Amino acid sequence: MHVNGDLNYKEALTKSLIFLEAQRSGKLPSNNRVPWRGDSGLDDGKLANVDLVGGYYDAGDNVKYGLPMAFTVTTLSWAAMFYKSEFKAANELENIRDAIKWGTDYFLKASSRHKRLYVEVGDPEEDHHCWAPPEKMKTKRRVLKIDSNSPGTEIAAETSAAMAASSIVFRSVDRKYARRLLNKAKLLFQLAKSHKGTYDGECPFYCSYSGYNDEMMWAATWLYLATRKSMYLKYVQEESISASVSEFSWDLKYAGAQILLTQLHFEGQKNLETFKSHAESFICSVLPNSPYHQINLSPGGFIHLRDGANTQYATGTSFLLSVYSDLLAKHNDKITCGDKKFDSSHLLSFAKKQMDYILGKNPEGRSYMVGFGKNPPKQAHHRGASVPTLPDHEEVNCPLSFVKWFLKDEANPHELTGAIVGGPDRHDKFNDKRWDSPKTEPCTYVNSLAAGALAKLASLG
Repeated sequence: MHVNGDLNYKEALTKSLIFLEAQRSGKLPSNNRVPWRGDSGLDDGKLANVDLVGGYYDAGDNVKYGLPMAFTVTTLSWAAMFYKSEFKAANELENIRDAIKWGTDYFLKASSRHKRLYVEVGDPEEDHHCWAPPEKMKTKRRVLKIDSNSPGTEIAAETSAAMAASSIVFRSVDRKYARRLLNKAKLLFQLAKSHKGTYDGECPFYCSYSGYNDEMMWAATWLYLATRKSMYLKYVQEESISASVSEFSWDLKYAGAQILLTQLHFEGQKNLETFKSHAESFICSVLPNSPYHQINLSPGGFIHLRDGANTQYATGTSFLLSVYSDLLAKHNDKITCGDKKFDSSHLLSFAKKQMDYILGKNPEGRSYMVGFGKNPPKQAHHRGASVPTLPDHEEVNCPLSFVKWFLKDEANPHELTGAIVGGPDRHDKFNDKRWDSPKTEPCTYVNSLAAGALAKLASLG
């Protein structure tokens, strides 16, 4: 199935979820679709006497960071819920559920101790001094946690959001499992709320620059959607602090929460007008022909906010606009930006343009998804993909690993199928070199945000 003649969104969707399997840590299941990946991190958590085997590596390294992992799971869950019939039609509903469950199984372990959440496994400094695939890593697997003495409101709230959102996804498949997730979500929200404090243990890699108000509002919104208990909506309306923003990312969730609350507003929920106006402000700041447009677009029309995993801002915007477009269509509404009105098709066409750019319709005429389309990246900045499968007895020599594999100017021996890389610079220029990590490193949350938009586009064919 080719949509508009040349882009196969269904293939892109399938591959975007295969990439998440390449990021799995722990003991891989027999239905693993990435032949060159093996078991890894089987002793994770041992240093703290807790089982932390499983979960996801966030990008091209071998560290498990709680904040981006949770955001990956929350956004996959939203996509699986909102576009359930579209995923089903593309035969990907089971795969996206599996991707979510790989994260939630890990979070159940990470939150198994009372009023405590384990938030990171691995030592980023050490890890960055060794270019080894996860199966061969020798770096220290230190464990970081948050609790009442060392708070981490952002991570507790984001993990709560992930558990609440995923509980809705699993409710129709496994009620008992869904209940466990929801119970954890409630406890984590309590932890986040009663011990407020920004967590900087993941700095400089995942510092929350935006603070924790957005995560608190996002978690409370998901908890309301999962429980329909008025206390969570009351928290959103009376205690949360909202703000107008122009991006949606692993660090900044306001726009996502505002669009969920707008959906509730459309469904008749009272006193959510403020959030609807903030959601509209997000859309108006993004649309190129809106009088309030404020985000940077490259000459080729691609969202460019900052170097380094920049594609997340495009996939995130694409997903949110696609969802909002569906809400406008369903409720026969338009969005007003100053003296202009935009309908649902206008929003969808901008969302499509961003995804099309990633998949090949760009000034470089190339795809930014590995293994998809024309001239895709061959040198993704990724330890597992760039090191050939080594014999069992062969150890990795860390100092030599960079010369041996990282700096080798040739295609990765393994295809990191479906990975959306960091992408081109603000002038649409791309450099397919492993060492240019802002351009060639993929991240789980770039793909989790792309999945919903791709499911929607695949359904239009």
